[in-house]
Amino acid sequence: MPDRSRVRELSAEYTRKGGPTGWFDRLYQEAAEGKTHIPWDDRAPNPHLVSFMNRHAPHADGKRALVIGCGLGDDAQYLQDAGFSTTAFDISPTAIAAAVRFPHSRVTFVAAALFQPPVAWTRDFHFIFEANTLQALPAAIRSEAIEKIAASVAPGGTLLVVARARDESDPPGEIPWPLTRSELDTFKAAGLLESTFEDFHDSEDSSSVRRFRISYTRAK
Repeated sequence: MPDRSRVRELSAEYTRKGGPTGWFDRLYQEAAEGKTHIPWDDRAPNPHLVSFMNRHAPHADGKRALVIGCGLGDDAQYLQDAGFSTTAFDISPTAIAAAVRFPHSRVTFVAAALFQPPVAWTRDFHFIFEANTLQALPAAIRSEAIEKIAASVAPGGTLLVVARARDESDPPGEIPWPLTRSELDTFKAAGLLESTFEDFHDSEDSSSVRRFRISYTRAK
């Protein structure tokens, strides 16, 4: 299992300071200096995105895609290669700068904050992918984050969300915090329709991790 001790230290530190998302760039900076590592940096696209695409084969040509919290860019490059005109953003300028490892990429990589997205992104994307970001946010700000993500889905567009999962009766645990079904229902309250829902376990190194994979659409 990846070591997340530094993530938990930084998250707690920045939450105490009142800036619960400020630690992301600090973590990427430390990783760039060789002082720590990024637990979710697999240098490969998310396998749950890949399997969804293989199963559902959404039409990509001429469509715009957005990757939420893109990190070092693997998911964004995968969607670009699949035919989408892809924009990817992360709150960490250090992570965005690292995307130069795709030197011929046509992805538009942007340093931006989820809670202050460009106005032009409103209902602008035909396919949006979110994994790992919501589960790294404290519960108090998660609903607002969900509303911001939902706002970028174009009419007829699809949002795919992958997140760690728990039942309502389960303890919240520690970062990455598993989400409940009711928390994710905020996407429906924000105007989206649930298209597919999966509750499954996958192996993360030696552990079994429960996840939700849910796709949503916005009516045309």
